[in-house]
Amino acid sequence: MARGAGALGSELFRIHDASVVRSGKTILHVRDFALREGEHVALLGPNGAGKSTFIQLLTREVFPVYRDEPPVLFRGQERPQLAEIRRILGIVSSTMHEQIRVHAPSIDIVVGGIYGTLGLPMQYEVTEHDYQRALEALDRLGIAGVAHQDIRTLSTGQARRVLIARELVRNPKVLVFDEPCTGLDPEGMYHVRESMSTLAAEGVSIILVTHYPEDIVPAIGRVLLIRNAEVYADGPKEQMLRGEVLSDLFGVPLVVDVHEGWYSLRGAYGD
Repeated sequence: MARGAGALGSELFRIHDASVVRSGKTILHVRDFALREGEHVALLGPNGAGKSTFIQLLTREVFPVYRDEPPVLFRGQERPQLAEIRRILGIVSSTMHEQIRVHAPSIDIVVGGIYGTLGLPMQYEVTEHDYQRALEALDRLGIAGVAHQDIRTLSTGQARRVLIARELVRNPKVLVFDEPCTGLDPEGMYHVRESMSTLAAEGVSIILVTHYPEDIVPAIGRVLLIRNAEVYADGPKEQMLRGEVLSDLFGVPLVVDVHEGWYSLRGAYGD
């Protein structure tokens, strides 16, 4: 059963004084970060700030500079198995759709999530139970009706939600949304944001990577600001999503509007 909104569980990730260095240059430094089960957080910052590297620290695609005290822990473990992390963490990115180059029913794409493939796996026998799990994942996002439609005939927004279902079918505790609304029209943006809200309410931890406060659904109450390869602020979104703070973050004059828990950004243009 999903953990209810607002009820936090055990600590999943902790990063302390971690530096990622490439070609002698620090591309990310994180002083202190912890994520508990059921907690939601947004990473906000300009292009090249280090947001993707932050996620790669969690997934162990990159490793920090060695220290006697390990800088990154997963459930308190210094050297977790990648399979353990994969079991609890799913990733949905705006580029995943580009990887689908075959015609296949949407439900086959979702079933592939059970086996880590984009489509039905060749080396495993798919069961009726697998298909039922896939259909339930699609239904949780309100798109069970596209189960037998060719994924390449769907709108970009529908296809994006199919890919969310592909990760959801494994029942992860954490879902990373990496620029989830890039390339979508307003309808697609609405439904993807609605999906994030639905999953957050069910107790799935949401980690959102974005440039835009508009993507930060009301359930996300914590925001990390990343600039120049450093997480330099971490706090409640009411403090982080202010005009003067975001103007400093992006280096241009900005105004923030708030309506019923949703934040939007616009330029502070002179007369």
